[in-house]
Amino acid sequence: MKFNKLTVGLAAVGVVSLASAACADETSGMTKMSQLQTALSNTTISGYVDTAAIWRPGTDQNPTSDGPNIPPYSFSKNDGFYLNAIDIAIDKPQDETPWAAGYHVEMMYGPDSEPDAGGGGADNAYNVRQAYLALRTPIGSAAIDWKVGVWDDIIGYESTSDPLNPNYTRSYGYTIEPTTYTGILGTFKVNDMISVQAGIADSGQSIFGSGINQSSPIESQKAYLGAIALTAPDSFGWAKGATLNVGVIDAAGLWGGDDEGAPGTTSFYAGVTVPTPLTALKVGAAFDYLDVHNGYSFAHAPGNSSVWVAGAYATYQLNDKTSINLRGEYLANHEGLDYVLDDGDIPSRLNAEELTVTLQYNLWANVLSRLEFRWDHAEDTKAFGASSTGGEFNEPFRSNDFMLAANLIYQF
Repeated sequence: MKFNKLTVGLAAVGVVSLASAACADETSGMTKMSQLQTALSNTTISGYVDTAAIWRPGTDQNPTSDGPNIPPYSFSKNDGFYLNAIDIAIDKPQDETPWAAGYHVEMMYGPDSEPDAGGGGADNAYNVRQAYLALRTPIGSAAIDWKVGVWDDIIGYESTSDPLNPNYTRSYGYTIEPTTYTGILGTFKVNDMISVQAGIADSGQSIFGSGINQSSPIESQKAYLGAIALTAPDSFGWAKGATLNVGVIDAAGLWGGDDEGAPGTTSFYAGVTVPTPLTALKVGAAFDYLDVHNGYSFAHAPGNSSVWVAGAYATYQLNDKTSINLRGEYLANHEGLDYVLDDGDIPSRLNAEELTVTLQYNLWANVLSRLEFRWDHAEDTKAFGASSTGGEFNEPFRSNDFMLAANLIYQF
């Protein structure tokens, strides 16, 4: 064991003994280690690595860098092999005390780390998916649980985290929803059947994928969030555990003034998940409506527009390792989707349907493996594909898009 010069000098004149110094040093080291172990005892690290291979038949006809036109849902990709995202989360959960505190820090890297609806690039300079304090305030026999910092939005049937979704590709409903907010969010559980959420946040993260702390300089321009969740009790028989979620988010524009900034948006959401008399079968439905208002004079989108999506879901669990997940949607776009994706090439009156069939089979331990087929159909317009011959350059020439994807996600 090594000693500093002061300790050796004191030992030489008999003030201390090297044995006692060694004991004290060991005790100090053990105390520090014990404090560290106590601090980390309830801390967990989790995450996933998300990869995919995609094939879209008939997308080779335009070899330019612009590429063919593919369906405008979040994180849509062309043919190829992909690293979608690497997600790492550190959690210190709250204990059961009335004034409990904890935190959640989640970092995401890769092309899907930017929660922009277009999903094409990793231009999120922060790579912070979520980072918030988890605080509890007792109110009588109940409590309000707070999130203070950066957190996921409170509406939607699907998540930004791939492993939490029944399908690999995102829905059009997810595409028109907000993703992340910076602010404060409170959750109050009234009882086992009812819980409510309310929050206030910066307005700049709405549907436009703006960075953290992007708030309007106008102090009154904020985002206001509210939601209610209902859960069916055991007395509902086979329908026990069914959930109904309803929420609204009203976000002011990012900036003020003419011909600049982003418009205000109001997002309405309702979603339901219901068990069935068949234990292996669950069904669900979701409705999203996005109203874009008080906008500015952009060439690619007017200041007032809307888009809505109705979707249906079904999951059939064949056995412990295998399930079939179905999704069908109808999209009615009245120039609102163009605003979401910031893409003037989207037909302003695009009405479309999509059908997705996903076979999930967990072959390896900790690995979620999925094989997915998706069909997108545009009504009364040619919205997909692009050809460099026989007409205007890069002009869409078909109404249907087909995709086959293999998705592997390792979760830890």
